[in-house]
Amino acid sequence: MREAWTDRRLDVLDHKVDQFELRVDERFDRVDEHFDRVDERFGRVDERFSEVDRRLGQIEKTIDIRLGGIESRLVSIDDRFASYQRAVFQLSGVLIAGLLGIIATQV
Repeated sequence: MREAWTDRRLDVLDHKVDQFELRVDERFDRVDEHFDRVDERFGRVDERFSEVDRRLGQIEKTIDIRLGGIESRLVSIDDRFASYQRAVFQLSGVLIAGLLGIIATQV
């Protein structure tokens, strides 16, 4: 059997809807507060990442400077080895020429 909608029943329903609306508003207020706190935390995380980026930039510069120094030392070492190699090659040529001269005079 279906009950008719009386003014009293409509008033009760209206009151329930109002209470539900208040509860929903309170829940949304709490959700908004939660998101505000989350936004604040992300702001702090962004600041930390900015600091990490700054530090990594400094480390990168330091590594570039040190690698540049090592590279220049390696070039210097390569130049020295090349000059030693030329000297050994020239000395070998003189020794071979001398040995050939000794052999030629003995024949």
